[in-house]
Amino acid sequence: MKCPFCGAADTQVIETRLSEDGATIRRRRRCQACEKRFTTFETADIRLPQVVKANGIREDFKADKLREGFLRALHKRPVPAELMDEAIEGIRQKLLSLGEREIPSRELGEMVMNALRKLDKVAYIRFASVYRSFQDVDDFRDVINDLDK
Repeated sequence: MKCPFCGAADTQVIETRLSEDGATIRRRRRCQACEKRFTTFETADIRLPQVVKANGIREDFKADKLREGFLRALHKRPVPAELMDEAIEGIRQKLLSLGEREIPSRELGEMVMNALRKLDKVAYIRFASVYRSFQDVDDFRDVINDLDK
């Protein structure tokens, strides 16, 4: 850690404390060159991957956008909000565990479809019809037949 006063690279940690919430570490340091003291704070830098759309445009992952998709698909369906929240958090955790900097929107859409398939079949079909751009009744029939298997 560089000294903010003289710019020397050699500093010594004098004291370390964990914050109350356990998410931050506070370190008291002393510069070996100028002897001045300063405090640093360390937190984990956890970033969700960027979503790469079909046209190549990249955008930050937005949990609100994911929630909106779930809400549309589950509109007037008997699925408790807690289950929807768990599904969204499950997708978020899966994205974090992948450790990737980018994820194709197609892969994210498949994660959503898998989660909806477990929650509610009608919501799954609603989402799939928009996501896969169904053109006619045969597309619906194919998805329904897949659900029956």
